[in-house]
Amino acid sequence: MSVCLVAMPWQAIESPSLPIGLLKAMTVATGRPAPTAYHGSLRWAEFLMERSDGELSPADYTEVAEVGLFDGLGDWVFAGVLHDDPEFGVQTLRRYAAEYGTGIAGPTAMRQYAADFVELAAAEILATDPRLVGFTTTFMQNVPSLAVARRIRQLDPGVRIAFGGGNCDGAMGIALHRNFPFVDFVVRGEGEVAFPMLLDALDAGDNLDAGDERDARLARIPGLSWRRADGSARHNPQGALLPPARIPTPDFDDWFDQLAASPVGEYIEPKLVLEGARGCWWGEKHHCTFCGLNGTAMTFRAKPAERMIAEMTELVGRHQTLDVIMVDNIIDNHYYADFLPRVAALGWDLRLHYEVKSNLRPAEIDALRAAGVAHVQPGIESLVSPVLKLMDKGVAGVHNVRTLRDCESAGLTVSWNWLYGFPGERRVDYDSVLRQLPRLVHLQPPAGSSRILLERFSPYFENPVLGFPTRRAARLYQHVYDLPENELADLVYLFDTEPAGLSEQDAEPLNELLKRWTDGYPASALQLLTGLDADEIVIADRRVGWPDREHRIADPRLRRAYAELEHGRTVTALAGRLAAAGLPVETDQLARWLAELDDAGLVFEENGRWITLATAVEPVKVA
Repeated sequence: MSVCLVAMPWQAIESPSLPIGLLKAMTVATGRPAPTAYHGSLRWAEFLMERSDGELSPADYTEVAEVGLFDGLGDWVFAGVLHDDPEFGVQTLRRYAAEYGTGIAGPTAMRQYAADFVELAAAEILATDPRLVGFTTTFMQNVPSLAVARRIRQLDPGVRIAFGGGNCDGAMGIALHRNFPFVDFVVRGEGEVAFPMLLDALDAGDNLDAGDERDARLARIPGLSWRRADGSARHNPQGALLPPARIPTPDFDDWFDQLAASPVGEYIEPKLVLEGARGCWWGEKHHCTFCGLNGTAMTFRAKPAERMIAEMTELVGRHQTLDVIMVDNIIDNHYYADFLPRVAALGWDLRLHYEVKSNLRPAEIDALRAAGVAHVQPGIESLVSPVLKLMDKGVAGVHNVRTLRDCESAGLTVSWNWLYGFPGERRVDYDSVLRQLPRLVHLQPPAGSSRILLERFSPYFENPVLGFPTRRAARLYQHVYDLPENELADLVYLFDTEPAGLSEQDAEPLNELLKRWTDGYPASALQLLTGLDADEIVIADRRVGWPDREHRIADPRLRRAYAELEHGRTVTALAGRLAAAGLPVETDQLARWLAELDDAGLVFEENGRWITLATAVEPVKVA
């Protein structure tokens, strides 16, 4: 059976589709020819450049892809095509944008080209002569994919349409299958097993209406939503999660070939996407209350280090690309001791991205840096310990500050967002941290702050008793889908609910301080000019908002105390460690000294625990 796999916008145009790469590899591994692939994101970026005479560039594409999710902007661009109504959602989005201050100039300029692109994409896909077209859909890929699938069905009713991906997990896949009858099959959950089984079932007889035999074959495919020969819908239970040994090495050859011939290639640096693990080991034990990212696949599974090294070396060498995005939701803790040192031993000039837990230890940061990790995304989310406890993060504010400090020292770019709006969150919990935020201006600030949305699969969604008893499909979907509320409730990922925690008025001081932090960061430094074992510790303060000066610590007892504070200590613990080292200092004297450091903004304190803020080196700023 000839197959075409499709990844529509709004996937990042700088990297290939991992789902397509995996399904191609798995299809070949089961003895079939490699499917053709249609990289719709690249084609859409090319199409926009051509039709707009360069007015809409790959940078404009990326802006929608990266910031449009929580407003549904990427889906809205194609919503008029899907619903066969050029005016669908236009006024609704304008009212929404006016209320929330959302910029819509880029998506509005793009929307005029959406219908022609859907026509082009459908024709180009059908030109590969497929009998099955499989769409992978996550986040804002739903509406573009549905629009093209609908047009394919109109042009060639004999072609079967299948959907899979994150947007099809659980109830969402059933709702998609129910509301869009031109979609013949939906694979809910991981597709590496189900997809080859679907091909086998369809190949069993080219007559797709082969009655009972066809139905029996389809009924055995895990997670498949399908229709019987009589037209009634069936939804098979989702299957067991794939063990790491059965996850194939992805095949990205055709994407790199297309990029090499594309005008988009002049605007981007290609990045490989690899996965060492699936699921979340922390979420298995303590599911962060707001997070729904892993859906029904929380169980953590990681590839052995030797397998991951072999995969990385093969693909880096094959595609001559040193930028690698690891899509793991969280790094395997064993990788610090086995995988990362092996990467470092390669001696390559790699630039890796990793998602990590926020309480990184110095040895772990050293391992990341030595392996070529240039960018980390720790789940910091807040510096307020009571709020972190509400999230079930398992870390305190001082842990997150230490991670920011040590990543700054190591030259690692850190991406994080400040979240608020948690049930039980109190304004008073923020007071101490807000007072101290200006002293963090030399550390990497959050990309922004936002109230949490209710995500499907999160504990807050699954258990209304935790604080969100009412929920409705997020308002953004009103300019995306023409469906009743009860259907949206099953189809979508994001939900609106009554606000909890900080009010918007309460959040104003936080937002103002974060803006000052962001503005002041590029010109700020707080640097240790000497090692902690020097005869005198010298700290150069060049932070915006603080007087330029050098702080000196000459007393050997206080030098040792400062070194201890690198790890975060209470006054009592600090006194005990100094006494054990033969350098006793009375707790009252330590308290007075800490008060002096506090006045100078050289330490961060929360719940009686103090941690130093100076970086070990003067870092290169990532503004």
